[in-house]
Amino acid sequence: MPTASKSNPITDSFETATEKVTALSEKAVENSKKASSVLLDSYEKTVLALADSYVKAARSTNVEWISTVADAQADFTREAARSYTSAARTLVD
Repeated sequence: MPTASKSNPITDSFETATEKVTALSEKAVENSKKASSVLLDSYEKTVLALADSYVKAARSTNVEWISTVADAQADFTREAARSYTSAARTLVD
């Protein structure tokens, strides 16, 4: 005679809780990725804007060597920020 399997309320509760925790964890990971992406975008835009302001301020001095140094520093800063954010985005995705 085949035996009917009985439902165990403890096992059922545990499985339900596990499913809920799994779903919550997936949502948390997805939201963290979105927040990280926004943070990286904001960081990159801020650094690029600061570098542009730095160059603009240096050029307002009308001293050529100061403008040249500021351009070089700003270019380095922009490139470093882009590289950093690109690497961070790779880790986030």
